[in-house]
Amino acid sequence: MNMLPAALARVTAGHNLSLDEMTGAVDGIMRGLWPEASIAELLLALRGKGETVDEIAGAAAAMRRHMTPIHSRREAIVDTCGTGGNASGIFNVSTTAALVAAAAGASVAKHGNRRVTS
Repeated sequence: MNMLPAALARVTAGHNLSLDEMTGAVDGIMRGLWPEASIAELLLALRGKGETVDEIAGAAAAMRRHMTPIHSRREAIVDTCGTGGNASGIFNVSTTAALVAAAAGASVAKHGNRRVTS
């Protein structure tokens, strides 16, 4: 069920979302049910009123449900998520950080998508 319209209405009215409401809204985002403009509107409204612990935890729970787990023999792995991959010609900090961390001996898992880079 797409909970974005109800969540967006509550947040733009200045109300906090419950953990379940935020989980449902972010689940819809992760499944591609929301247009980018609505996602931006929700995020700006959350930022404007100030995010609550339940909203952050709900978003994290939804994202974790959609993640692809990695399996490694390493005990600790550093993640330098970054978007990268665009052709804007600006410096990509997250990829450089991944290379530096790996050169220093860290096990690195890098993920991201093609959007605006750092």
